Amino acid sequence: MGKVAIIGVGQSEFVRAYPGSVRELAFEGFKDAMRDARLTTQDIGASVVCSAPEYDKQRSPAGVFAEYLGLNPQPTFYVESLCSSSSMGLRLAYSLVKSGLHDVVAVIGFQKMSEISSADSQERMGRGADIQWESPFGTMMPAYYAMYARAHMAAYGTSLEDLALIRVKAATYGQLNDRAVYRKPVTLENFSNPTDRMAGPVASPLRVGDCCANADGSSCVIVASEEKAKVFCKKPVWILGLGAATTSVNLAGRSVFTGLTAAREAARQAYRMAGLGPRDIDVAEVHDCFTIAEMMAYEDLGFAKAGEGRDLIRAKATYKEGAIPVNVDGGLLSKGHPIGATGGSQIRTIVLQLREEAGAIQVKSPEIGLVHNIGGVGLYGNVSILGR
Repeated sequence: MGKVAIIGVGQSEFVRAYPGSVRELAFEGFKDAMRDARLTTQDIGASVVCSAPEYDKQRSPAGVFAEYLGLNPQPTFYVESLCSSSSMGLRLAYSLVKSGLHDVVAVIGFQKMSEISSADSQERMGRGADIQWESPFGTMMPAYYAMYARAHMAAYGTSLEDLALIRVKAATYGQLNDRAVYRKPVTLENFSNPTDRMAGPVASPLRVGDCCANADGSSCVIVASEEKAKVFCKKPVWILGLGAATTSVNLAGRSVFTGLTAAREAARQAYRMAGLGPRDIDVAEVHDCFTIAEMMAYEDLGFAKAGEGRDLIRAKATYKEGAIPVNVDGGLLSKGHPIGATGGSQIRTIVLQLREEAGAIQVKSPEIGLVHNIGGVGLYGNVSILGR
């Protein structure tokens, strides 16, 4: 079969509390992508709906959305791999198109996290771990990533300031993103002031400023065959490489705590499929649910050797003008993290970069982009490589 392209991308504004229903929220991203691709609902051969369950009351949202978005009787699928759901959805859509089953597939990611309290949300995130052997003991996402931060610090001398520098970068670009939750500047002084909210403890060594926050939002990515892409789209972005991997759900089953092995394996697969390497990447979106997660991503993706990710952020090499721009849309730390919509938002950013339509955050003439999307505490790893 021929190549597979992304011909449309869309995203709602990410907000703390969306006032409408989940179907209305999903429509926001879908509408944006359909306008971008200049399609009608009759052009969509199938849809893939992506989210993490239990944040809202709607069961089987794929069928509900297909009806609301006018996509019946086309088939619809539901994909869930925690925070990497919509990147896994892209993988399914690619497979459906590559196999010839469908010519055009819409990948719709969403999450409306404001329907439950923060405490309930943390409890549900905790259940992304093993409910028999780990989550009953109270482990939650910040605590898990704090363990990785401690291990990275012990092994390589990574400092609290190194982590803070990642948040400062995120805020630098979050201010320019009109769809981000947090659009305020952050400086190192915020972290050094014990009375500043950013410096407040969460799970040592992680502070408030080291953590992303819940949000409501939706995203949509429209995938098409080469033939359809050339008909509908003047600037198709081609899917060059896809990698996906899993690892032990229990941390007791893991041997490495200075990086995410699922991310490393997914990256290896994606680079091999694309016939490319880390040095070929011009711009990247990585899963910075916590500052330490971005630091580890630098190393897991091969942008830096183990323990040398801190050198990239210290030298501002991951800024827009740097050698390897990373998360120049503000990342999860500024955009917020509506779980099912996150991967689609990352893909949207890279597509806009490759089409040179990213406005104030545009990187100079990128040819190849990468998306790194993680589910759970490194349980699921997805890496997607795109080219123009």
